[in-house]
Amino acid sequence: MDDPGQNSSASQIIDALRGSVHGLNLTVPEDAKATIKPWNERESTEKFAESNVDDQLVIHIPFAENVRIKSVLLKLGRGETTPRRLRIYANRTNIIDFSEIDEVQPSLNISLLEGETGVTEYPLRMAAFASINALSLFFSDSVGEESTWVYYIGFKGETKTIRKEGSNKIEIPAATAADASLTDRLREKGSARQPTAK
Repeated sequence: MDDPGQNSSASQIIDALRGSVHGLNLTVPEDAKATIKPWNERESTEKFAESNVDDQLVIHIPFAENVRIKSVLLKLGRGETTPRRLRIYANRTNIIDFSEIDEVQPSLNISLLEGETGVTEYPLRMAAFASINALSLFFSDSVGEESTWVYYIGFKGETKTIRKEGSNKIEIPAATAADASLTDRLREKGSARQPTAK
């Protein structure tokens, strides 16, 4: 997929729930939503989420339906506002709280690249992210150890919706169906026998 914003089902499902995206330890709580941007605005540094008290922040992203996530795309702060660590917690109904961070095992712990100025793709283990309904992203350990900035969060992936086609109906004649009488089923079974040559 060259353009996750146009071709990625995961990104489209997030767009539908952008209002449900929220965070912890942000200078402006509503800025968590600002990180979920359309693909054509991914390089923008106009809107971003900034940590408040220290260099740790959490952004919780619910999905409208289960998705298989192949990679996470990030545009992070530069210089001293660049986080160096990301812990991903999958399928939590509520945002992970700071009191739980050290007690709960993350689904994935990523060392983030420093010095990147554009959007960077981080591939994920497909097995661990095969059926996701929500993610809590915990950013920490900024270079300057005071503040973390996140400009863009995106995903590559696909929906897990199973679609059933109406043309796949199976028709069973009454003589072999469960509603056929027992004598009808025995008669049909007996007529199907063929003599064997000895």
